[in-house]
Amino acid sequence: MATDITLPAWVDRIAFPFTPRTFHHPDGRMHHVDEGHGPVILFVHGTPDWSFGFRHLIAALRSTHRCIAPDHLGFGLSDKPVQADFTVAAHARRLQDLIDHLGLKDLTLVVTDFGGGIGLQHALEHPENVKRIVLYNTWLWDLMPDRRFSRPSAIMHTGFGRLLYLRFGFSVNVMMPSGYGDKRKLTKAVHAHFKNALPDPASRKATFACVREIANAGPFWQAQWSKVDRLRAIPTLLCWGMRDRFFPPDLLERWRSALPHAEVVAFHDAGHFLHEEAHVLLIAAMTASTSPPCR
Repeated sequence: MATDITLPAWVDRIAFPFTPRTFHHPDGRMHHVDEGHGPVILFVHGTPDWSFGFRHLIAALRSTHRCIAPDHLGFGLSDKPVQADFTVAAHARRLQDLIDHLGLKDLTLVVTDFGGGIGLQHALEHPENVKRIVLYNTWLWDLMPDRRFSRPSAIMHTGFGRLLYLRFGFSVNVMMPSGYGDKRKLTKAVHAHFKNALPDPASRKATFACVREIANAGPFWQAQWSKVDRLRAIPTLLCWGMRDRFFPPDLLERWRSALPHAEVVAFHDAGHFLHEEAHVLLIAAMTASTSPPCR
């Protein structure tokens, strides 16, 4: 596997002690972590996250599993081409290309935030290749009928929204800390790893595209949701950070109705970023689950 991405000096090698890997995709180089051996766990992040966010889960599970965590194009240590296609559909296509490139079989998919629509596309198209799903604080349907999403989304289609995201780094500087149930858990050292990955307007194109996709990708998500029955044969662990101000618990109930077979674990003291805020409990839920386990 290619290792021609050099970790920048701002990456804490103690916190993130993983070998950088490169997938040379036609759209641009994609960094990914590939650690351990055994059954495959594929971690799919959202915005403004990258594989660094899954570091605790990878460190805990790589002794028994092959843990793979890509950075979507435009995020983390992957290339950030200004003119790239950063739609959710394009991210899902590139993730599928990585799965094919690495020959990944019998996956456990761990998805969160925008990673739901990106990662679950593989489960919808290839359910026979997914042996388990772990999802939290994500969605798979058109959000526009919900005014909690349509109202702020409208701002992101204005010049002011563009200024907020590209010039002022609104996603990483404001939205990210606001998503925490306990903001004290987002330390300056941890937050710096997300700020440094998106240091200037040119590097923030993908985060801006993501927030605009809340409106633009409605038909894509609705097409996915129309096939959600395909996931009912896949053992699923449905977790939720109950203090998530952006994706509140009523979204969890929609998932429970759609996937009645799922095992459900609520994290009452955590917000949006379970893998950061409650990684010990999340790992325990993944390893103690009665569905086919991460053991």
